Amino acid sequence: MMKFILRYGTPLLGVGCLIMIALIITNRELPLHLFSAANMQSFKILFISIILEAFPFILLGVLFSALLQVFVTDEHIRKFTPKNPIAGVLFGALLGLLFPLCECGMIPVVRRLIRKGMPAYIGIVYLLAGPIVNPIVYASTFTAFRTTPAMAYSRMGLAFAVSVVVGLLLYKFMKSSPLKAASAASPFQMIQHGHTHSHRHHHEHTAKGFRGRVASILSHASDEFFEMGKYLIFGALLTAILQTAIDRSTFNAFADQPLYSYLFMMAFAFILSICSTSDAFIASSFTGMFDAGPLLAFLVFGPMIDLKNTLMLLTTFRIKFVLVLIALTAVLTLIGAWITEVFLL
Repeated sequence: MMKFILRYGTPLLGVGCLIMIALIITNRELPLHLFSAANMQSFKILFISIILEAFPFILLGVLFSALLQVFVTDEHIRKFTPKNPIAGVLFGALLGLLFPLCECGMIPVVRRLIRKGMPAYIGIVYLLAGPIVNPIVYASTFTAFRTTPAMAYSRMGLAFAVSVVVGLLLYKFMKSSPLKAASAASPFQMIQHGHTHSHRHHHEHTAKGFRGRVASILSHASDEFFEMGKYLIFGALLTAILQTAIDRSTFNAFADQPLYSYLFMMAFAFILSICSTSDAFIASSFTGMFDAGPLLAFLVFGPMIDLKNTLMLLTTFRIKFVLVLIALTAVLTLIGAWITEVFLL
């Protein structure tokens, strides 16, 4: 708790001061109605529901990552990963068909794959496409949009196209690994990590049989879980605050605006941070209010980039790379959703 306060206390205090200054300048009162009993109850329900919704997928992701660490060698990754960039991008975009993980559990898996030798651009393609291009999400989207099944096909196709284009651009222009360097950690963390790695390396070579492998899997999984879990909780907290603060009448102001409706639904998907297996039911509830294009942008951009996985991305990748990835994904999703609405929906 003390580490959290020391790390985030100053930025949060700064945000609070900026809000107070804005209220003073605009001569507005503090919106105390946001702290009503009903809103606080909604906040608690949203916060807990986000945690409970994401928890199984985080757990699944870290367990799968630990299994990769223990059973899959660097040579296996290099052997099965296509060397041709186009084949590699297509491989990454379709990998979700075999390993259908939610976006909540993707980041530890992708980080593990990249560290084991998978080219970074292929890992990023899997990170973007995997939460959407998989049979579970297709089934949920098809169920949510029974009257317009083209929405399910369009969602799969656009997610595939966006991830492939991003992958090809990264292959062309990315010159170094996007992963954070070990040297960026504090000296204490480096010493601790070195000691832990050395201990585990020795343990993995000395432990034999089933019990040794299980112990190694649990050790890796627990480290990944606690590293990712704290950012999931912080992201869920921000998401619940924003969802509680946004009034539903805000939607009506953007629904009839051609460009702003796309941008608003993409921003709304970013804030909501809903799992890709259930966000289609949220999108279908806005069918009468928004056109098909903004709804498609919501369904594609949200699972690729949202608030909680942005925080987790920042723990794994360089800040500059994360910002470029977000901007690139947003622009391609916006253009692709508009083209899809004009010609297909």
